[in-house]
Amino acid sequence: MLLGITVIDKRLEKFAYILLNHSLKIKKNDLFLIAGASISSPLIKEVYKQALKLGAYPYTRVSVDGIFETYFKNASEKQLKYVSPISKFEIENIDAQLSIISPSNTRSMTNVDPKKQAIASAAHQPIQEIFLKRATKKELRWCVTQYPTNAAAQDASMSLDEYEDFIFKAAHVEKKDPTAHWKKVNKEQEKIRKMLQSKKKLHIVAKDTGLTVKIAGRKWINCYGKENFPDGEVFTGPVETSAEGNISYSFPASHGGRLVEDIQLWFKKGKVVKAKASQEEKFLNSMLDMDKGSRYIGEFAFGTNYGIKNYTKNTLFDEKIGGTIHIAVGMGYPETGSKNKSGLHWDMMCDLRKQGEVYADSELIYKKGKFLF
Repeated sequence: MLLGITVIDKRLEKFAYILLNHSLKIKKNDLFLIAGASISSPLIKEVYKQALKLGAYPYTRVSVDGIFETYFKNASEKQLKYVSPISKFEIENIDAQLSIISPSNTRSMTNVDPKKQAIASAAHQPIQEIFLKRATKKELRWCVTQYPTNAAAQDASMSLDEYEDFIFKAAHVEKKDPTAHWKKVNKEQEKIRKMLQSKKKLHIVAKDTGLTVKIAGRKWINCYGKENFPDGEVFTGPVETSAEGNISYSFPASHGGRLVEDIQLWFKKGKVVKAKASQEEKFLNSMLDMDKGSRYIGEFAFGTNYGIKNYTKNTLFDEKIGGTIHIAVGMGYPETGSKNKSGLHWDMMCDLRKQGEVYADSELIYKKGKFLF
């Protein structure tokens, strides 16, 4: 068990090695930010140590429990809109960034005013745009990963030991050469990417779902453990005004410390014109009303990691489940050709494993969670 002990689990050492040498490719003289909560200190320290040995200049940003809840409950509107020049300087100058998801309480933001969250997110959009611009130009390498905590384990209906095993197995640290595994994933997913790259339109059919998006001229991206780790998806940014129809999401969608149940969205000319949820519907619509781009699709993706089978209430893993798709409202990634700008990027998952089909240019290419080629 990783929590509460000082002896480093050998799997954690290997996990850090993959992050540094495969995901981020840390090299000599890199200015390297490592960000996470204090509970993730074993991984932070291991990454820091290995980064020093690689000749980088690592530094840390370690948060304390409850700090974001305190901020949103006490900050004035002026403070919510304030963007620190230090944050701007940092994102303009770092070479690499590792963000470690490590919650002690995954519901700490439940009673925070959603309007305040929307104000702060919108205010920080310029920082996000700098980040995306530098990442697209390959000036900034970044990765998001997960540290096992009791809160995350409880959300996944696992013990902490079971959740640790789940993460390390998903990362394939048990293999003699885990980086070779992720290179193999890259090769396999490249076939999917190439097939999708030649298509112009997708039509998704599932339970209470009939949605069409156009993808002509957009670039598909093969994800194999670079920006997310563990990984497994192929994604693009659909034409902004193209979404028509409706979609019902299979799993609750988490965002900003809240869990929204039974989301249904209706699209017309690319825009969400109606949104419903059985729980946190007010929060859902507050986020969709954040700015001009928040009601448009920024990402469409296929989850391709068939080693991840169960929903864990953690987007990092859930959006990778083999046999699912996820569609994000809000910000799109410029590398795909997406032009949608927003302070929001909210991934929502739809399970196609039991009842689902995807047509590309009227040809059935995907059925019950599998590509047909």
